Amino acid sequence: MADTQWPRFEVFSQDEKGAPHRNVGSVHAVDPEMALQNARDVFVRRPQTTSLWVVPAEKILAKSQQEISEDLDPKILVEDETGKSELYLVFQKVSQRPSMTFVVLTGQVEAFSAADALSRALDQYGETESYIWWVCPEEAVVRSSNEDIESMFTQAHSKKYRMPQEYRLTLEMMELKRRGP
Repeated sequence: MADTQWPRFEVFSQDEKGAPHRNVGSVHAVDPEMALQNARDVFVRRPQTTSLWVVPAEKILAKSQQEISEDLDPKILVEDETGKSELYLVFQKVSQRPSMTFVVLTGQVEAFSAADALSRALDQYGETESYIWWVCPEEAVVRSSNEDIESMFTQAHSKKYRMPQEYRLTLEMMELKRRGP
C-alpha cells in the first residue's frame, strides 16, 4: 500500500530574540510554506514565540550517541558528487530530564555531506555530552520572516493558555479512571 501521508517537517521555535531555536515537534504538509502555516497553528500557543523554522524530515540526519558509538568509523569524510561544501546546522539534545526534551540548535559547520557534517559537529561540539545529534543543510530550512511576526505571532497574545486540568473532559476522564471498570 502506498504511503498517503504528506511529507513530514520538523518544527523549530525561538521563544525570544537571541535564544537558540529548538525542536518542538513535527507537522505534515504538501510544501514548506504550508508546513510553516501548520506549525504556527499547532505550536504558537504562547506570545513569546518570535521565530519558526521548518525542515523536511528527510533532510535531517539524526543519530543517537549510542548509534554513533556503534559506528565503526563515524569520522569518515563523505563527499557528494559535486565536491562542494555547504553550511549545515547542528542540533543536540543534551539532557534526558523530562523538562528538557528539546533538540536545540548548537551551531553550524561547513561540510560536503550530512555524514561529513556530523563528523565535523562531533569534532567541534563533541565536548558536551549529547544524547541526540541532528544535522541538516542550512538551505533546507524555511524560516518565518520579520515581516511575518505581526500576522503569525500577534494573535497568540489574545489566546489564554490553559492547563489540562482546566478542561472539563480531562477531569471527567480522570474521575472515570479513578472509579475503574
